[in-house]
Amino acid sequence: SGKSSVLSAFLAELDKMSGFVSFADYEQGFAYVSQIPWLQRGTLQENILFGEPFVSQKYWAVMDACALLPDLDVLPGRDNTGIGDSGSTLSGGQKARIALARAVYQDKSIYLLDDILSAVDPHVARHILSHCICGLLKTKTRILCTHQTKYLVNADHVIVLNSGGIVRQGPPAEVLPDYIEHVTNMELESDVPFDTIKESKMSRTVSKDSILNEEERATGSLEFEVYGTYFLAIGICLWPIILASMVLMQGSRNAVDWWLSYWVTNFNSSTGNHSHEEFLIEVDSNNETKYFIIIYAIIAGFNTIFTLLRAFLFAYGGLTAAKKMHKKLLNKIMTAKMIFFYTCSVGRILNRFSSDMYTVDDSLPFILNILLAQFFGLVGTIAMTIYGLPWICVVLTPLVPLYHNLQQHYRLTSRELKRLMSVTLSPLYGHFSETLQGLATIRAFGATSRFRRDNACWLEANQKAQLSSSAAAQWLSLRLQLIGVAMITGVGMLAMIQHNLDFAQPGLIGLAISYALTLTGSLGGVVNAFVETEREMVSVERVRQYLKEKHDGLEGEQCISFVSPPFSWPSRGVVSFSNVFFRYRDHLPYSLRDVSFSTRPSERVAIVGRTGAGKSSIISALFRLAEIGEGTVTIDSVNTKLIALPDLRSRLSIIPQDPFVFEGTVRCNLDPHGKLTDGELWSALSKTQLAHTIRTLGGLETILKKGSLSVGQSQLLALTRAILQNNKVVCIDEATANVDDETDRLIQQTIRASFRQSTIITIAHRVRTIIDYDRVLVMGEGRVLEFDTPQNLLRNSSSYFYQLANESYQ
Repeated sequence: SGKSSVLSAFLAELDKMSGFVSFADYEQGFAYVSQIPWLQRGTLQENILFGEPFVSQKYWAVMDACALLPDLDVLPGRDNTGIGDSGSTLSGGQKARIALARAVYQDKSIYLLDDILSAVDPHVARHILSHCICGLLKTKTRILCTHQTKYLVNADHVIVLNSGGIVRQGPPAEVLPDYIEHVTNMELESDVPFDTIKESKMSRTVSKDSILNEEERATGSLEFEVYGTYFLAIGICLWPIILASMVLMQGSRNAVDWWLSYWVTNFNSSTGNHSHEEFLIEVDSNNETKYFIIIYAIIAGFNTIFTLLRAFLFAYGGLTAAKKMHKKLLNKIMTAKMIFFYTCSVGRILNRFSSDMYTVDDSLPFILNILLAQFFGLVGTIAMTIYGLPWICVVLTPLVPLYHNLQQHYRLTSRELKRLMSVTLSPLYGHFSETLQGLATIRAFGATSRFRRDNACWLEANQKAQLSSSAAAQWLSLRLQLIGVAMITGVGMLAMIQHNLDFAQPGLIGLAISYALTLTGSLGGVVNAFVETEREMVSVERVRQYLKEKHDGLEGEQCISFVSPPFSWPSRGVVSFSNVFFRYRDHLPYSLRDVSFSTRPSERVAIVGRTGAGKSSIISALFRLAEIGEGTVTIDSVNTKLIALPDLRSRLSIIPQDPFVFEGTVRCNLDPHGKLTDGELWSALSKTQLAHTIRTLGGLETILKKGSLSVGQSQLLALTRAILQNNKVVCIDEATANVDDETDRLIQQTIRASFRQSTIITIAHRVRTIIDYDRVLVMGEGRVLEFDTPQNLLRNSSSYFYQLANESYQ
C-alpha cells in the first residue's frame, strides 16, 4: 500500500517528483526503526548506545520499556552478549526490540516506526505500546506504520493508504471501522521514569563474547605446507615442467652471451694472424662470420622458444592455481555450518575472496615469475662472471653473509607487516558492508559523520601497515645500493689488474665485466623478489586457514555413513522429536531442552510461545543448522542425522521470518533450475496474490533488486517458492507477519489449499491465524509446555495457550 515508502520519503530516500516535505529541526535527524531491523556487529549494549554515552538510569529504563530485560537473563553475556552480522545470532523479535531500543535511547524529536510490532508476540507488543510508544515517547512525534489496527486506538491521527495514495484520514474513531471493538479501559499513556528500574537489574557483566574476538593472525615463518599448497594447486606435473623451462631459458641465454664472447675472441685472433694476406683474410672472415652468425641465431632461436614456453606455462600455472584455490575456498564456505557465519564477520570472508584471492590470482604469479627469473639469472650471472673473472670470489665471499643478514631482517618485518595489512582489511570491508546495509538508518539518525570517521580510522590502520611496508622496502633498497657500489668498485679493480697482467682473454674479461656490473642488481633483485614472494604467500596462508578448517564450523558435516533416502522420501511427512537438546554454539545455553513431540501425516501444527521461547530453534534443529546435542529428530522414522544435508534440505520447504530475494529475474527466484513452465509459475503467483504485482513490474523476466518488493511481498514470494516445490514437510516462520489482515486471510486459505497433503509446521504470533490448525505446540524457555488441539487447550482456562489467546484477542 506504500506505508514504508512514505517513511522513505520522509527520510529523503526517494526521489521527489513534485510537492514538498518539511520538518522542524531536520538537521537533528530522526529516530528510525526499519521493518527489517538493521544491527551492527558488536555487543547488545553497543548497538543500543549507537555512539551515545552510557547513562545508567536512562539505559535501563529504555531496556525495560522495550521488553528486553527478560532476554538478558537468557543471554550468556547479558547486555555484553555479542551480536553477529545483521543480528544473525538473535531471534526476529529480539532484533526488532534492540533496533527499537536504539532509537528510543537516541532521544530524538521525531520517531519513524515501520511495523515494529509484527515480529513480537501480542503480550510483548502491548508492553512496548504501553511502556515505550505511549510511555517513554509520549512527548515525541511518533509515526507508526502498521496493518494491525488494534494498536491505533490511542493515535491522534490515522492515515489509511492504498496503492500509494491516501484513502482516509482523521481521528481513530472516524477512520477505524472496528474502533469500538478495540477500545478498552486500559490507559496506554503511561510514564516510566528513569529511576524506577532497581539497581539490581543494572548489574552488567564485562566478559567479552567469543563472537567478537579479533581475527586470528599467524606469526613467525611461513610453514612449508603453505608453499606446498600453492605448488600442488599449480599441479604436480606442471610445476616441474615450468622449472625445466626456466633452466633451459636461462641456459640458452647464457649460451648466447658466451658464444658472443667466443666469437669476439676468435675473430680478433684470426684478424691478427692473417693481416699480411688481405684477400685470404676477407674470404676467411666472411666464412667465419657466417658460421658464427648461424650458431648465434640457432642459440638465440632456442632461447626465444624457451622464453615463450616459460611465459605461457607460468601464466597457465598461475591461473590453474588461482582457479583451484578459489573453487576449494568457495566449496568450503558453502558447506560450512551456520556457527561459522555466526562467529565470523562478513568482512573476513570478503577479505579472503577479494584481497587474498586477488593476490593469489594476480600478484603472486607475477612476483613468483620474477623471483624464478631473477634467481636463475643470478646463477647464470655468477657462473659466467666466475668463469671470466675467478678472482671475483674475493669480493663475493664477504658479501654473502651480509646479504643473508639483510634479507633475514627484512623478511621478518615485511612478512608481519603483510599479515597486518591483511588483518586490518577485514574490519574495513565489514564496516563498509554493514554501512551499506544500514545506510537509511544511519542517515536518519544523523550519524553519517561518525560512520565516515570510523571508516577513516579503519582505513588509516590499514594505511599505516602499508606505509610501514613501503618504508621497510626503501630501507632494504638503500642498503642494497650501497653494497652494489662496493661490489662494482671491487670488480672494476680486479678487471683492471687481470687485464694488465694478461691473466685472461679479452672477450671473457669483457663478458665477465658486463655480467659483474649487473650482479649487484641481480643480487638485490633476488632478495627483493624472494621477500616479496614470501609476503604474497601470506595470502595463500590466509586462504589455507579456511581450507584446513582452522575455524569453528568449517569442517562441514560430520563424517558418518549417510543413508541415501528414497526418491519419494518423505512420503508421509511425520516429524518426530525425541528428547532433543539443541544449541547454536557450545558455550551457549540450550535453546531446546528435552523437546519431544511427533506429528501425524499431513497434519497442520502451530508452534506458539513468548519471544525467545525456542520456536525458531525447532526449525533450526529440523534443518540441522547446528547439530543437536542429545536426542534424535526423525522424518518418516528416518534419523535426519543420517541424511546428507543437500538431500535433507531439498526435501523440506521453508518460508523464513526474514525472506531473502536473490538479485535476478523473478523466474530465477521461483525456479532456479528452470524445470517449470510459465503457466505453473503464474498459477503459483496467483495463489499468493502476487501475479498482479509481478505483471506491473514487467513479468517473469523482471530483474528483482533491493527495494523492488516490500517485505510483505518478499514473504509472499518465499511462499510461492514453497508452493512450487510441493514438499511433504513445509515450515512457515511467521510468514504473514508483514501483510494486512485481508491478505493474511487469503494467504491462510492458500496454505490450506496448496499444502493439503503436506505436514505444515507454522510459527505464529497471532493466535487467530492458527486457531483452525490440527494441533498447537506451546513452547516456553526451550521446553514443550503443551501439545494438543486448539479446542482442548481453549477449554482449559489455566492452559498457557488460553492465556496467549486472550492476550492476542485483547
